[in-house]
Amino acid sequence: MKLQKLWWWLRLQFRKPFFAQVGRSSYLASSISLVGTKNIAIGNRVRIFPGNRMETHDGGRITIGDNCSIGQNFHITSMKDNLKIGANTTILGNVFITNIDHEYQEIGKHILEQPMVYRDTQIGENCFIGFGASIQAGTILGKQCVVGTNSVVRGNYPDYSVIVGAPAKVVKIYNPETQIWERV
Repeated sequence: MKLQKLWWWLRLQFRKPFFAQVGRSSYLASSISLVGTKNIAIGNRVRIFPGNRMETHDGGRITIGDNCSIGQNFHITSMKDNLKIGANTTILGNVFITNIDHEYQEIGKHILEQPMVYRDTQIGENCFIGFGASIQAGTILGKQCVVGTNSVVRGNYPDYSVIVGAPAKVVKIYNPETQIWERV
């Protein structure tokens, strides 16, 4: 595995000029698709595993903070603004994150022929996003949020929340006074 990670690091060093930023000690495994890499910034010590798909469209940017670990088959898309993943965040496999929705107002017209709609999406620092979660356009996760496996998340979530379900809802919040995670 160490040899494989060394190969991923080395390959990213050759690709570095094509990205907005690549921090030290970061690696990027084999990708399915990379679109608009000049608008993708990868911080220090970021680990991105195989099967990733990262895309920027219409001036969109993606910023991945320092010390993030991102599992296999990760898919992220950004349009018009900076979709940020905060430092020290762990994202498990098969996760989708976007700040883009497709309009669907024109009945009888194929959805892919209708305009795309931007909604601000941000992932706070120290978050944990479970396997298969979908972070939809318009989601703001506070710092140190935990998102459960297969959750479909849209909306604003406060710091220190545990978020689960489809649609996702907050089930616990950390109480700094009692120093325990309390059910909502």
